[in-house]
Amino acid sequence: MKYFHCQQILITFLVFTLLGCTHNNENTAASSSFVTFEADMSISYPVTRQGTVKDRYFNTDVADPYRWLEDDMSAETKAWVTAQNTVTFDYLEEIPFRSDIQRRLETLWNYEKLGAPFKEGSYTYFYKNTGLQNQYVLYRQAGDTEPEVFLDPNTLSQDGTTSLAMLRFSKDGSLAAYAISEAGSDWRKIIIIDTESREVIDQPIVDVKFSDIAWKGQEGFFYSSYEKPDGSELSAKTDHHRLYFHRLGTAQTEDKVIFGNIEDQKRRYVGASVTEDGRYLVISGATSTSGNDLYLKDLSLENSPLITILDNTDSEAYLLDSRDTTLFIATNKDAPNQRIVSVDAKDPRPENWTDFIPETEHVLVPSTGGGYFFAEYMVDALSKIYQYDYNGQMIGEVSLPGPGSASSISGKHSAEKLYYSFTNYHMPATIFEFDVNDHTSVVYRASAAKFESDNYVSKQVFYASKDGTQIPMMITHKKGITLNGKNPTMLYGYGGFNVSLTPSFSIANAFWLEQGGVYAVPNLRGGGEYGKVWHDAGTQLNKQNVFDDFIAAAEFLAAEGYASSDYLAISGRSNGGLLVAAVLTQRPDLMQVALPGVGVLDMLRYHTFTAGAGWAYDYGTAEQSSAMFEYLKAYSPVHNVREKNYPAVLVTTGDHDDRVVPAHSFKFTAHLQDKNISQKPMLIRIETDAGHGVGTPVKKTIAQYVDSFGFVLFNMGFTTLPQKTDR
Repeated sequence: MKYFHCQQILITFLVFTLLGCTHNNENTAASSSFVTFEADMSISYPVTRQGTVKDRYFNTDVADPYRWLEDDMSAETKAWVTAQNTVTFDYLEEIPFRSDIQRRLETLWNYEKLGAPFKEGSYTYFYKNTGLQNQYVLYRQAGDTEPEVFLDPNTLSQDGTTSLAMLRFSKDGSLAAYAISEAGSDWRKIIIIDTESREVIDQPIVDVKFSDIAWKGQEGFFYSSYEKPDGSELSAKTDHHRLYFHRLGTAQTEDKVIFGNIEDQKRRYVGASVTEDGRYLVISGATSTSGNDLYLKDLSLENSPLITILDNTDSEAYLLDSRDTTLFIATNKDAPNQRIVSVDAKDPRPENWTDFIPETEHVLVPSTGGGYFFAEYMVDALSKIYQYDYNGQMIGEVSLPGPGSASSISGKHSAEKLYYSFTNYHMPATIFEFDVNDHTSVVYRASAAKFESDNYVSKQVFYASKDGTQIPMMITHKKGITLNGKNPTMLYGYGGFNVSLTPSFSIANAFWLEQGGVYAVPNLRGGGEYGKVWHDAGTQLNKQNVFDDFIAAAEFLAAEGYASSDYLAISGRSNGGLLVAAVLTQRPDLMQVALPGVGVLDMLRYHTFTAGAGWAYDYGTAEQSSAMFEYLKAYSPVHNVREKNYPAVLVTTGDHDDRVVPAHSFKFTAHLQDKNISQKPMLIRIETDAGHGVGTPVKKTIAQYVDSFGFVLFNMGFTTLPQKTDR
């Protein structure tokens, strides 16, 4: 989920609160026997013990027979994971063209990838991957000298599962703090180094979660975290985030709590940034993944008070930039599509705000750099960018190569050259250099991807959902395909948390397109493509709109001849995993294959696990009201598996996922294996030493796509790859 529900307020995240529902504990030993299930390739599923746990909601008892699978630390659950993986990989290894997919994906992946350069101190830095390296390496160079390796996360673990999660430099570039993630965990470790010598100069800061790093000169930095639980994530000790300041040379135990230690400052998510001039500390607090309050502290004055900018969480606001004492704030308060306002820092409350760039009919995603503002608008999920000066005057439109997505044009105030990338579903990302003075873009670095993008086309269509709402969808495929309903088609969706699905190139999807596949992405309600109204139309008691939008997309693809149900696969991850599983249980007739990845699948208990409590704005909770309970129960995938014919299902999760805990996927799979009456496989692929997906090494990523694509094509009836790819 883009960081599972990424917001513009610097943080998006979660903590754990135990439900007060009554239930019976089960302590029976695990069974290691297998039951033969008459399915494709004679699959024998592990027996999954059923307990007698029940929870009571508003005088209704709800059974939860697989509650024991929530304990991912138990020997019984670990044995179940091993047994399920054995069955799944035995099945996958029998797919005759699996090795062909592996070879082609490795070939497609194996090209040099370079990131846009950025300046820190006297060095220019850039990320680079030579092709199949598990993690990108950070290089730097001074002037025209040869680039040198600055940070190589590939050296931090033998299997590439330790990733560089964040990097922040002090203002003069002489110090850097970087966070690493181990085995995909959201818990991070911050390491502080002298950039010239690259030597560690302080003790690491440990147990950091959902945090930025904001330097205060060279004294130290601000960071955020929770109180880490002992052992299992299900034993979290607190439900609020705190902002700390770490002074270099002191012990972490001496770090001062800046925000979050008193009752009226308790927030589920707290983040901080420091303005480029170093003058202001900006603190954002949120109780969910939508809305935040905002505070300001003048660091140039000793013991300065904390000034309130926005004191409620009904809207969102963040400091975009400052000039002297003038603040420029991006907000959707009284502007569902977002606007930029200006205000004096002495009294920055909303009643003093003045429109700087007013709201328009299109969603605004602003950035700054080189002494200018850049207003990027999503026009039906496609980018348009305009340049403004600090007087609020529009300079002109930034010329883009065509329909697609541009990354933010951003950089330091002093920069004369800024960099951005442009991509769409069939065009590999190209990096452009933008001259802020003459307002022109030139290609800085073209992609070296081994993909003939001119042979493919993306088309935007609009279709009617169940209630008549028009939904945009991008459909990408080879030029000249025959619309006979027999094209292998992947329908991908998300639909939640104000996340916008804008066109982007994927190496894995390049393989799918090469095989004659169709790739379709609808912009479902619940996303951010049309602002807060569009987002809210897919939340809580409106969540069924998201599923209806996706169902209508599948029906449109069939009606237009792209793919019949025999050639349609549906895919999504995290909140998108919920989407896929809900549509699977509601309309199993629509598709041949379903791929719910790291999904939120138990909607009655999601908020009792790790980060889940913060997702209530989108989902609501079972305790919120009897109406909300009934609504959640009506679509919760874990609670809606029935004895019926299901298409082929490959559930995927990570055993170290501490954002959407794997228990969701475990329980859903157990229900499918118990109740499915078709001859289709109900499998779960559990990645070991892996989390929610961030920082997954390239080797594991390729292996996951090999198995997903192989499973899809095999269950569509292919015994060889649809297209020969010997290159």
